[in-house]
Amino acid sequence: MRRKTMTAPEQDGASAAAADVVFASTAYLAAAIRSRKLSAVEALEAHLAQIERHNGALNAVVIMDAEAARKRAEAADAALARGEILGPLHGVPHTLKDAHATAGMPSTVGFPPFARHVAKEDGTVAARLKAAGAILVGKTNAAMLLGDYQSSNPLFGRTSNPWNTERTPGGSSGGAAAALAAGMTPFEIGTDMAASIRVPAHFCGVFGLKPTESRVSLHGGFPDPQGLPRSVRLMSCIGPMARTVDDLALLYGIIAGPDGHDTEVKPVPVEPMREVELRGLRVAYAPTFAGIAVAGDIRKTAEELSRRLEGEGAIVEEARLPDIDIGGDLESAGELIGMMLGAAQEDGPPAPLKRYFEALHRRDQSILAWERFFESWDVLLCPAAMVTAFAHCEPGTPLDVDGKPADYWTVSAHGTLFNYTGHPAIVLPCGSDRGGLPIGLQLVGRLWDEARLLGIAKAVSQLTGGFRAPPGY
Repeated sequence: MRRKTMTAPEQDGASAAAADVVFASTAYLAAAIRSRKLSAVEALEAHLAQIERHNGALNAVVIMDAEAARKRAEAADAALARGEILGPLHGVPHTLKDAHATAGMPSTVGFPPFARHVAKEDGTVAARLKAAGAILVGKTNAAMLLGDYQSSNPLFGRTSNPWNTERTPGGSSGGAAAALAAGMTPFEIGTDMAASIRVPAHFCGVFGLKPTESRVSLHGGFPDPQGLPRSVRLMSCIGPMARTVDDLALLYGIIAGPDGHDTEVKPVPVEPMREVELRGLRVAYAPTFAGIAVAGDIRKTAEELSRRLEGEGAIVEEARLPDIDIGGDLESAGELIGMMLGAAQEDGPPAPLKRYFEALHRRDQSILAWERFFESWDVLLCPAAMVTAFAHCEPGTPLDVDGKPADYWTVSAHGTLFNYTGHPAIVLPCGSDRGGLPIGLQLVGRLWDEARLLGIAKAVSQLTGGFRAPPGY
């Protein structure tokens, strides 16, 4: 059976049966709990049962604290009985990627030296979700040290894709995407330095938002047992993953904004999602970027969506992209990541400061070029990755793109480009390939304009049909 996600407007008369609860939207669950049509304990137990039922095959949820979650769910119900609402996520159970600092629960990123690391306090994301009334159930698997496009590591092993367990759910937020698609959690918060939210969202058929760089605090976004100076200050973002655009907007509004810890988070107003009409919307369409392969099924899906947008009155054009060397920008992105990660290593010489500033200068030129591009276009529609979910393999193994080998490490190129520039991007499910695997497409907007980008994504998702659960879930 393939269920459509229940959303808040559908709550009247909706069944609270467990099968419906686990595929309900976050907004629906929050509204149902607040109105006492569903208890927090019932919502939690439904999700715990779903984890028990399906996690053995997927290995998506790798750290659990069900008893603590039960105590918080009971407390949430007791608070409601007193007329107290703890926040917009009152009583909603959820998981978190095993990267976020969570007090009382390990944060390991699959790295054996961090196996026993438990943060003394919640990071910003975990703290804000808790303050909003959400109930943390467990942590989801990730690539070791977040460094791969598959979610496998020596501590917890390999996570599989609920659409086909022979395939990867992606990385590094693969456990998050797999758990979300399989109904084991209503939402997740991923991290994204090289499309690590967007590739798994595409592979698993869910929604994912990479906000503008420095929109969401990175405080507690990566385990730090030794209290080292933070080296990752560029390109890395934290953002929500969900089964509806409304949920992305709800979660984004909770986690975004300055926090008193990460000094680089800008005090730019976090606006609510805007309502956007497709008629007259200026959509630039890119079937791929120069030098980057893309599977024919993905290209075809993007072309079909472009035609449907035109049919709704949008102005769609395969527009001329900024006059920049995209291949060179991707190399520069890799170089910057290498320099940031290398700065945290005690062995080996650091990169010369001159080289670092040269890389930043090049990045500035690309950011400005894309901002000029978005003066003429409301949104860019393009692939999220060059292939759909690929078979489990050794990292670095060439990937098959319509019968031709492609570099494994370029699978995220369509997304990494916008880590490099900092632009916000959303991946939304848009159909499937000939093998039945999900296809997600990417919408990219101007800097700091998540409110409009979310509105565009919601309008587009009315055409694409939104989330569908994998068969058997």
